[in-house]
Amino acid sequence: MLNIKDVSLTFNEDTPDEKKALQGIDLELNKGEFVTVIGSNGAGKSTLMNVVSGSLHPDVGDVFINDQNVVHLPEYKRSKMIGRVFQDPMAGTAPTMTIEENLAMAYARNKKRRLVPGVTKKRKDYFREYLESLNLGLEDRLNAKVGLLSGGERQALSLLMATFTEPHILLLDEHTAALDPSRAELITEITADVVGKFELTTMMVTHNMQQALDLGDRLFMMDKGEIIFDVKGEEKQNLTIKNLLDEFQRIRGKQIESDRAVLG
Repeated sequence: MLNIKDVSLTFNEDTPDEKKALQGIDLELNKGEFVTVIGSNGAGKSTLMNVVSGSLHPDVGDVFINDQNVVHLPEYKRSKMIGRVFQDPMAGTAPTMTIEENLAMAYARNKKRRLVPGVTKKRKDYFREYLESLNLGLEDRLNAKVGLLSGGERQALSLLMATFTEPHILLLDEHTAALDPSRAELITEITADVVGKFELTTMMVTHNMQQALDLGDRLFMMDKGEIIFDVKGEEKQNLTIKNLLDEFQRIRGKQIESDRAVLG
């Protein structure tokens, strides 16, 4: 479903500010696989998502979605294959438009344009049905401006808009980080429900290690633009936060020893 082959990207190359953002990334996600991604700031997590979405282009390497190499496709052409929810609840929706209008735009993303009314009764009923699954009462507020919603309500709407056209790939970029704990827990629950319902191939970046352990069936850790740890299935289920921290320190220690050996 998603295949990333030998992708590297360097920012500010050949300058004092040079940074190797991604280094030889090889990654394959099967259909319906839900992977959580952890790592410190600057590890390359969001950069990797930007390369998949097309907002950044790698220096070398390829990105395949459903066996199609999309590495040279612009972001707007990939948007039909990819749903994305950002950290900022203000992103991904149009605040001056109503809930119904926002949903209509998202719904039309993968549909042929026709000269018919934007929202028919049948489509409105369809929107209500999906909004009911959020259990937030938004199905009764279709004409409310999205800018008037709370951060949690807006993020829930963004998640629904990103998923109800069943994209090939769903990217979740720290989508609960800006919410208060209770709303973050709600969005986490909705995420698990929606991804499971549609069996979406999903990559979720998070700084919350417990969330990374609780969600999905696979986890990988990034550091300095590389994937340094990749675990799935029962092995992932048995992990604890302490295990993750210990693994990070162990790998970091080996890297430091290797660097010292190279320097002599």
